[in-house]
Amino acid sequence: MTALDDSDTAAEARSPGLTYQDLLDADTHPVPDVLRLESPRYLGSGDVPIERYISREWHRREVDQLWSRVWQFACREDHIPEPGDYIVYDIAELSFIVVRQADGSIKAYPNACLHRGRQLKEYDGHCSEIRCAFHGFAWDLAGNLADVPAAWDFPHVDQRPDDFTLPECSVDTWAGFVFINPDPDAAPLDEHLGEIVEQFEVWDLGNRYVEAHVSRIINANWKIAQEAFCEAYHVNATHPQILTYLGDINSQVDVWDRCARVITAGGTISPLLDYEVSEQDMLRGMLDVRVDQEAPLTLQEGQTARAVAAEMSRDRWRPVAGDMVDQMSDAEMMDSIDYTVFPNMHPWGAFNRITYRFRPNGDDHRSSIMEVFFLSPFTGDRPPPAAEHKLGVDDPWTDAPELGMLAKVFEQDVFNMAKVQKGLETTRKPGATFSNYQESKIRWLHALLGEWVSNTTDTPVSVGTRS
Repeated sequence: MTALDDSDTAAEARSPGLTYQDLLDADTHPVPDVLRLESPRYLGSGDVPIERYISREWHRREVDQLWSRVWQFACREDHIPEPGDYIVYDIAELSFIVVRQADGSIKAYPNACLHRGRQLKEYDGHCSEIRCAFHGFAWDLAGNLADVPAAWDFPHVDQRPDDFTLPECSVDTWAGFVFINPDPDAAPLDEHLGEIVEQFEVWDLGNRYVEAHVSRIINANWKIAQEAFCEAYHVNATHPQILTYLGDINSQVDVWDRCARVITAGGTISPLLDYEVSEQDMLRGMLDVRVDQEAPLTLQEGQTARAVAAEMSRDRWRPVAGDMVDQMSDAEMMDSIDYTVFPNMHPWGAFNRITYRFRPNGDDHRSSIMEVFFLSPFTGDRPPPAAEHKLGVDDPWTDAPELGMLAKVFEQDVFNMAKVQKGLETTRKPGATFSNYQESKIRWLHALLGEWVSNTTDTPVSVGTRS
């Protein structure tokens, strides 16, 4: 597929009307340079083969060629603050122990005893050694073999010390996130993260704590679950109640080599509405005011719902974030700035607290785990991270009150996912069709996936640039 270089064609790729950059021009505060970046990219118009969602063989290739050798977000640093603290990180049927060392560094090991292969750790916790519950083989935190019960019967173990040192994964950190790569010879994490490292310098996610962590089993492939959060095109049909205050199809989509983002503005109406929405009604919608309720405030002449709601958000966060909120633009307080780091991590920029993670649910390619982390500012000592609130496949997001109003939105998203999986299993159409602009972040994900996972019968989406 050839890149589109014609500027007129590029301009026609987005919705007519108000652009995100137009909204930034009207901001009441200075806008950071990172929001002024624009990087539309044409990734072709070809379909993505449905085998990527429904094929057991493709799933096995993902395990062998992707999850076994790609950088992936395992936990936050504050999940393992002290030496001996560890978490168990599972991806597909693979399992790893991520443990804080005596010197403050972090190591990760395959979660398997080198004697008979028993899983070494089943739950997160704290330990002074890593001891197998089957026969008692033990290692120190640095992975050195420390104890072999009845060692007289294992002289051959002494003769092979390298074979009985816990093998290490690659480990690194960024913005408070701990990443592991099962490949000990992986390229550096910074190289994998690419452009997002510099772009997030203005937003210090390292100085946040995990206020909430909720997970739910989804009856759909992990890519189906993830892709629901890679575009705002679905808002019209899936979240119609927010069209009065969300510029869904006016979203700005930016694709770089190593990361991508979709910015969807709040406090502006959807271009799909065929009627006028007053600033007052827009504010009512944002505040989730029922039709039989009085609004908590009435806008004065010349005030916009976007600017007033942004100021309300500053007032809300000032007690814990201090004067920092007064330096932030309306856009940073109001907008959904959803970045994606390949293959499955979504940290949101600016003052939004959301980070998503999507994983296969064990070895089941028709099931996945969706996780929502709220990373919040704090004052004083860092609060301990919230324990994971695990929801089953039939448990609604509204069973997690810590998610607030977002729980209802997530419930609408999940409503579609299992039905997409079933539809793809049923359809006679060999590929999924994506738009050229609004769903270009999904195309970017599949382009990279095609570079990692080889399949002679699957033609990956090609990458081009649009001016």
